Amino acid sequence: MTFIDFISSVKNDCHELSFSKELKALCLDKNNRWDEAHELIQWLSGSNFALIHAYLHRKEGDLWNANYWYARAGTKMPDVSLDEEWERLARMFCE
Repeated sequence: MTFIDFISSVKNDCHELSFSKELKALCLDKNNRWDEAHELIQWLSGSNFALIHAYLHRKEGDLWNANYWYARAGTKMPDVSLDEEWERLARMFCE
């Protein structure tokens, strides 16, 4: 799925079969369904899920928890806006 295709479909059903779990979580978040996004990824392992988990906690304002998950992903909290981070993540998982 291309980034443009993903952005076009974000306003529709986030449970589209062609979405990866990473993109589903980002779609849910973009549609103000933070709890569902968090529920989807919170028990999954791997750096991809850790990055999204970190982003979600950063958005929530729980920076301690966000930093924990960024560290699990092998990175640090980015010095960009939440919108910029969301777009960076979406582009990364659309490739």
